[in-house]
Amino acid sequence: MFDKILIANRGEIAVRIIRTCKKLGIKTVAVFSEIDSRALHVQEADESVYLGPPPSEQSYLLKDKIIAAALEKGCQAIHPGYGFLSENAEFAEMTVAADLVFIGPPASVIAMLGDKIASKNLAIQAGVPVVPGHNHPVSDLEEVRTIAENIGYPVLLKPAAGGGGRGMRIAHRQDELEPALKAGQEETRKAFGDNKIFLERYVETPRHIEIQIMADQHGNVIYLGERECSIQRRYQKVIEEAPSLALTSKMRREIGERACSLASEAGYTNAGTVEFILDPRGNFYFLEMNTRLQVEHPVTELVTGLDLVELQLQVAAGQPLQYKQEDITLKGWSIEARICAEEPDRNFLPSTGIITRYAEPRGKKIRMDSGIMAGSRVSVYYDNMLTKAISWGENREDARKNLIQALNKFHLEGVIINADFANAILNHPAFIEGRLSTDFIAEHFEQGTMKIDPPREHLELMVIACTLVYHNRLSLVRESLKPMTARVGPEHRSESWYEYVVKGEKNIFSIRLLGHIDSHQWDVQVNEKQFKVITPDFEFYRRRLKLTINGQTEYFRLQYRENFFWAAFCGINRIFEVYSPREWELAQYMPRQSSKTLDNVLLSPMPGLAVDIRVKKGDSVFRGQDIVVIESMKMESGVASPCDGEVDEVHIKIGQALESGDVLITFKT
Repeated sequence: MFDKILIANRGEIAVRIIRTCKKLGIKTVAVFSEIDSRALHVQEADESVYLGPPPSEQSYLLKDKIIAAALEKGCQAIHPGYGFLSENAEFAEMTVAADLVFIGPPASVIAMLGDKIASKNLAIQAGVPVVPGHNHPVSDLEEVRTIAENIGYPVLLKPAAGGGGRGMRIAHRQDELEPALKAGQEETRKAFGDNKIFLERYVETPRHIEIQIMADQHGNVIYLGERECSIQRRYQKVIEEAPSLALTSKMRREIGERACSLASEAGYTNAGTVEFILDPRGNFYFLEMNTRLQVEHPVTELVTGLDLVELQLQVAAGQPLQYKQEDITLKGWSIEARICAEEPDRNFLPSTGIITRYAEPRGKKIRMDSGIMAGSRVSVYYDNMLTKAISWGENREDARKNLIQALNKFHLEGVIINADFANAILNHPAFIEGRLSTDFIAEHFEQGTMKIDPPREHLELMVIACTLVYHNRLSLVRESLKPMTARVGPEHRSESWYEYVVKGEKNIFSIRLLGHIDSHQWDVQVNEKQFKVITPDFEFYRRRLKLTINGQTEYFRLQYRENFFWAAFCGINRIFEVYSPREWELAQYMPRQSSKTLDNVLLSPMPGLAVDIRVKKGDSVFRGQDIVVIESMKMESGVASPCDGEVDEVHIKIGQALESGDVLITFKT
């Protein structure tokens, strides 16, 4: 086994690898850019090496500098993690040429499987079903039209290089082909330095199923079960779970054996993932093979009991696999939520800033893989995934509830994140019933919010939490409140009914409390429903509140918003206004303020870099037309005109760094 390795990555995956290395007694060397000098992975590693300025091409993508650092520090191997150089064949080849071990497959295998066309042809040779399509790169529009007609619409245009959904476009009709081809080629050229595109039939409403394989240098290949990764947005996974409800044991064995056949055909070694799509009729087709550790590998670890990073290190050191296929058993269920810095209600625009508060949930059935802490800086330069929350349960419902409670307890401030959006997915009836497909988010959510109303019982619990905090805060300020009615409770203490009206958006609740701040026990009535509530420690810590309601422990995140409360619970975010009956009566006569927004100014919705300006002074534009493209956190986002009109002035240039709220363009309307 190695004495010391260098980790050519950052964030949560670097911290994750360090954790296993510490367990095995292996020293670690971290690399970092200028902006990451105080990052968690740097603090956790035994040593660290500075690479350069924040942009990846000037730091984490510097092959020569990373290899030189490994040699200088006396490392025997380099672990690439995922992203950055993890699937870069040239880097793997350079690592081996420097007499270092690359913890991953051989460079030739990375090159072959990284080419989507070559890997698809290899899958055909290995007897793995593939989606009907044209397995040769195309660039001419007329050729693309001919091929699309032969395949049949809708068609999917895919880059031959790279992954993660970059450059992929769907064309449902012939008139959509030209813009899809141009946009796909441009995006893949920027992302991977290659604009080769190929076509295949787009399978509608599929499930995304992937098989984790592990192969050693002695010809042994095993599969470690499947993961369901159907909950996606822009081809980026949001929720993953293992195993999948869609597979029977027979299907699991068949798809697992096909994945192993492909790995053997390729001469694969180390950890890899073979991705498939499963159509509504139960047919599965090869999608691609990722030649690295996956983001979602923890769910496989929790159901198999194996440490995949430890297996990677053993295989890279030349050791044979300690397990045969019959040794692999799946126990229980695991679900993972990716926590990303983004704003779901603003079309998932990236969010940046300093993390000012950070508290992770804890528990025997909860695992947090995190690369952040209070004080961490989230910048525009890197991927926006911050941490992962992973649960385990005896069955799927147990795992789902454990993850919901973990996300209810999870607390982060300073940067807007998608934790409540992920929690809303877990609470959606379609998810609970296992009705999943890659169209799940588009079908069930709009602007990050469920298209259906939230469960009434969840809103009632949120009302109880907000009202109790309001009531007890008021009780501390004013020693006596005028009760509506009264009774004498235990120990001759006077206990009183107090009445409130609570408004949460369109919902209005009448609530009555009976109890005393010192007793921690309350009878609560919300409209006509009765609840028994215990507040064991009412002062909520880090803006998290724990209540026992009808015998069930619940966690809420609460913040004061002027005179009201912002509350988050089970994926619901809402402002609740708490009134006494008299205040509520008076509130009906108060004038409502109206907000007016400027429609002749286009502001930057996020920090980033201006990479394209599609209009000039004097051009006519229409409302909703994308006229500026901003790159942030490795993603390009179009910014639409807020009005119909004429461009009066363009206030930015291509390549200019932008902050949220910067004026981009003004219009004559």
